[in-house]
Amino acid sequence: MQINGISKVSGLENLTKQITKTDSNRNETFMNLLKSATMAINETNQLSNAAKTAEISYAMGLTNSTHDLQVAQEKANVALQYTLTVRNAILESYNQIMNIQF
Repeated sequence: MQINGISKVSGLENLTKQITKTDSNRNETFMNLLKSATMAINETNQLSNAAKTAEISYAMGLTNSTHDLQVAQEKANVALQYTLTVRNAILESYNQIMNIQF
């Protein structure tokens, strides 16, 4: 599924269901989650670079389309917000796990 050029992080959606499986499956789930997060970060970086390229092209007069510039900037902005939201959710989960008392 694509949302403004951002693919959905597949590991987050099924994480709750998969958590109840065995330890080996938990490790595999965690690995899939990290791979998905890494792919989201790479995609955010690519969209940010595309926005910078569009800004430079517009500033140099190579393109006159303010629409394309705004679309590239908005895609980069949404991707960054999405990545930060995922990061905050992961950190929140980590902090909750670390506060568990045995």
